[in-house]
Amino acid sequence: DCRIVPRGGRAFERGQGADLTDQRPHSRLSQATSMPRHAVLVPSALIVLSLGMLLPLSAHGARASAGALSASQRSQILSLASNLVATNPALAADIAHGRVRPDTRGVRSVSDLHRALTSPSSSAPSSNLRLRGGFSPSPSSPSLLSRRSPAARLAAAQPGVLAGLSLKGLHLRGGRNTPALAGLRGMAGAPDAVTEGDMATQYDPSAVEKPIYEWWEEAGYFKPTEYKEGEKGSYVLPMPPPNVTGGLHMGHAMFVALQDIMARFHRMRGRPTLWLPGTDHAGIATQLLVERSLNAEGISRYDIGREKFLEKVWEWKGEKGGYITKQLRRLGASADWSRERFTMDEGLSKATAEAFVQLHDKGLVYRGEYMVNWSPNLQTAVSDLEVEYSEEEGKLYYFKYPIKGGKEDEFLSVATTRPETILGDTAVCVHPDDERYKHLVGKTVVVPTQDREIPIIADDYVDMEFGTGCLKITPGHDPNDYEIGKRHDLKTINIMNRDATLNDLCGKYEGMDRFAAREQLWSDLEGLGIAIEAKPHTQRVPRSQRGGEVIEPLVSTQWFVRTRGMADRGVEAVKSGELKIIPERFEKTWFNWLDNIHDWCVSRQLWWGHRIPVWHVDGSGDFPVTTKYVVAASEEEAYVKAKEEHGDDVKLTQDPDVLDTWFSSGLWPFSVMGWPDEGDASSDYSRFYANRGSSCLETGYDILFFWVARMVMLGGELTGQIPFDTVYMHGLVRDGKGKKMSKTTGNVIDPLDTIDEYGTDALRYTLSTGVTPGLDVPLDMKKVEYNRNFANKLWNSARFVLGNLDGVSSDEWESLAVTGPMSEEEMASLPVPEQYIVSTCHELVNEVTAQLEEYTLGQAGEQVQTFLWDEFADWYLEISKVRLFAAQKSDDPEVQAAAARARRVLVYVLDTSFRLLHPFMPFVTEAIWQRCPHKGDALMTARWPLKEGEVLPSSGESVKEFKAFQALVRKVRNARAEYKVENNKKVVAHIGAGEGMLDFLTAERGALALLIKAEEDKMTISAVEAAKGTADAEADGLKPVHVVVQDGLEAFLPMKGLVDTEKEVKRLTKQKDALTKDVEGLEKRLGAKGFADKAPANVVAEAKATLADKKEQLATVTESLEAMKTAA
Repeated sequence: DCRIVPRGGRAFERGQGADLTDQRPHSRLSQATSMPRHAVLVPSALIVLSLGMLLPLSAHGARASAGALSASQRSQILSLASNLVATNPALAADIAHGRVRPDTRGVRSVSDLHRALTSPSSSAPSSNLRLRGGFSPSPSSPSLLSRRSPAARLAAAQPGVLAGLSLKGLHLRGGRNTPALAGLRGMAGAPDAVTEGDMATQYDPSAVEKPIYEWWEEAGYFKPTEYKEGEKGSYVLPMPPPNVTGGLHMGHAMFVALQDIMARFHRMRGRPTLWLPGTDHAGIATQLLVERSLNAEGISRYDIGREKFLEKVWEWKGEKGGYITKQLRRLGASADWSRERFTMDEGLSKATAEAFVQLHDKGLVYRGEYMVNWSPNLQTAVSDLEVEYSEEEGKLYYFKYPIKGGKEDEFLSVATTRPETILGDTAVCVHPDDERYKHLVGKTVVVPTQDREIPIIADDYVDMEFGTGCLKITPGHDPNDYEIGKRHDLKTINIMNRDATLNDLCGKYEGMDRFAAREQLWSDLEGLGIAIEAKPHTQRVPRSQRGGEVIEPLVSTQWFVRTRGMADRGVEAVKSGELKIIPERFEKTWFNWLDNIHDWCVSRQLWWGHRIPVWHVDGSGDFPVTTKYVVAASEEEAYVKAKEEHGDDVKLTQDPDVLDTWFSSGLWPFSVMGWPDEGDASSDYSRFYANRGSSCLETGYDILFFWVARMVMLGGELTGQIPFDTVYMHGLVRDGKGKKMSKTTGNVIDPLDTIDEYGTDALRYTLSTGVTPGLDVPLDMKKVEYNRNFANKLWNSARFVLGNLDGVSSDEWESLAVTGPMSEEEMASLPVPEQYIVSTCHELVNEVTAQLEEYTLGQAGEQVQTFLWDEFADWYLEISKVRLFAAQKSDDPEVQAAAARARRVLVYVLDTSFRLLHPFMPFVTEAIWQRCPHKGDALMTARWPLKEGEVLPSSGESVKEFKAFQALVRKVRNARAEYKVENNKKVVAHIGAGEGMLDFLTAERGALALLIKAEEDKMTISAVEAAKGTADAEADGLKPVHVVVQDGLEAFLPMKGLVDTEKEVKRLTKQKDALTKDVEGLEKRLGAKGFADKAPANVVAEAKATLADKKEQLATVTESLEAMKTAA
């Protein structure tokens, strides 16, 4: 024996291991009706079984403890348990052991449970029973039971109800616990943390977000649907791969919020949707981190060599590389993680090598010597993106360039910010039209400290008005000078080593750091009398984004890609509409950059990255600058090519450089789909690239050129098609004051901290709404808090709706599940408020769908919130209370039918709205939807409420009538506020309406009284004149407040019911005294001698008008005061 104790105590005290197959007579069953409510003694086997049936009921208002049940209910439960043990011991055992549990959403009494468990068939329970997991049978199913993971998988191998279970006859129903079914995508049911127990009074994101996300991912919901011939066109979102070194910041939160909206929307529209995630190997950043780690141990990469260093990097990637993707999951990213890629995985490495080879074979890749951005610390060329410019205080050095063969005092005055580069000068340039220097063009000057002559040349690049009008030309260390040098065939001199120390061409300055050489050279010029002066000067200094050191323009032998033809294709794609950029204003920037593009330096002097697929022939030149070479996708292929040209004894050495990270990233949209292997129609390359329906690249505007343009160029060149149809640009996330976030200013907002405090949905919704594409987003934490409150509003609205579904029959619960749009016929049968909310909801669906298709994301999300908060919660939820509460007091069929219609509309609008809101706020909507009547497994896989090509119906007349109703309520509320009526005080109201509104208002009398807080039994609704007459008859000398809403709709509020007469007398007396004083003052002023004669005419006229107005106000107040005194 054992005891059932009150809720919160121990459920069992002894006998917990009793055998459920024990069939002894239970003589104490009859005692159940007479035992104390909190101590019922029965055999332990039946207690366990009884609780197995009772626990599911607790989520619907019952309690698992006997203290919450009547004596009759206790007796019935125990009797049912005894009956089930006798008639179906296997089912009883499975229920008691938790392997099967009744899903009792539609079971509201012990009798319902009895009927559900004891069907006429001896082989299966009644078809009304939905067992744990929310599964129910198809008509041909031999069994209603389901497997639950992991316990159910174990139970399936044991004797009992689950033995020999066939999965063919089962179909998904959704429900409270959708379980795992072997062979059905391996999906696990909605977590118990989401569906079990009563809804808390406050929404707690931390309780549901993690289990919901894990369920989604485990169930495979992020994957695109399996290939079907003739399927809808796919929708593809290539996720910009974050650096494998990275940690989550608000920029990531922004792109996840926006891209996840797109992915969830198109997935719900039934399109095979692929949001493909991955990470970038981030060549410079990753190598720098590992090098720092080695340096901390007192060693460098050169000490251990290239192979060992790369092993270290891969080890680091294995330990740290998954951190960023785990963080992206916390943001709710519904990306297909099963397809996650890394830019240096085997497939993408193969694609990168193949791309280089193909471009070389087309004559688009070449080795050349050009000006690059050189990072002395990293000792590699870096892209323009990896160079940041800062305004810094420096000096502008003026010095003399002596003219060869001229007089002793004949020189050109030249200025520079980098005196050390004088050692690499190869000319001095003036403007060809500058009269001051025309006579000197063609002569030479002597380079200070070098005893080297260089020519004076003329070029219109020189600005005659800037400085002295003379420009020193250093082709080896300035990009503009480099171009001038090419035009004038000047020699290019490189004065620096890879580490920015001066080389052997610099004489006594050899080996000095560039900045030390600057100071020493200037000191020497001063000693020679050549220095003129050094002035303070603010200049733009290029610094390495990664290391922070000053970037040195340097001429170097590198690998380049010719971009002119590819750039022209990118320009034409936008002009023709093949590629759409949102917002359009970025098109001008796009054209400007591509029209002025230079060849792309793709080689980097790093060890971490894709090794350039070039093999140099040993001994054929200065490695790797002038050697002969072959380009091949692999070493084996390289030797085949080399032997054909150089003989069987040829020896090859691979180029030491790696490719620019942006090169492999530029291949991302198609390399991740399997390119260069195209596959058949079912392949990813075919479905999601070559024959895709549509594709959008969502990214920040700051990488429009460096990444987006390169993807377009490479995609067009290598695959023959632009890799996406739309580019959606978002702005930068700034702090609430619009300032850039930085650790220095201490205004960085951590997205994970924000999620911990406010929930993921609140942050996502804030970032994705109220913003304009391409504009920076100020992140105001007050707005995040507001949106957290919105999530809580949704939660409590659902609590109200679900609370009013308690007691409905199983059939009604099932019928409330939304399976499609409400028909025009059904909507027409509803009362006006229901027609209004459904019509407004349908209009919302039509508008939001169109907006999301056109990428107007922010406006779409805001509209859903406005509807749910301002229309559904503030209006229809309140009106529904009249129907629902009335049904609790009356069994009248019409009252019950009205409540049923309200329940139908509440669930329909809530379900439809949650489908619209789900892409923006996926967690709270899923958590609520799982508790509501529904069909299907998950909200995220539910169908969008509007099919393509459809428009949902609405009733314009009902909308018009209800808007008039809303205006009436607002006007009366305003009148209450104006007269400072206490919030809870009910007033008398007489409503006057024309023929069109009279029937409607009469039918909604209770709702109107509730909303305007009127005494329903005293409120009248009649024709306008009749209402006025009624109000005048009750006036008692006080003129009623007259509210005019529109033609044919007015309200009259008797003053006596609105105000406290004594307080109003005091208020009016005070107002009368003030007006009297004003009138007397104005009369005195106008009667003053000389005022009318001396004051300007407009001043006199204004004073007279003010006096007339004050007198009119005084008369009105006096009249009201006398009437109020009489009433008092």
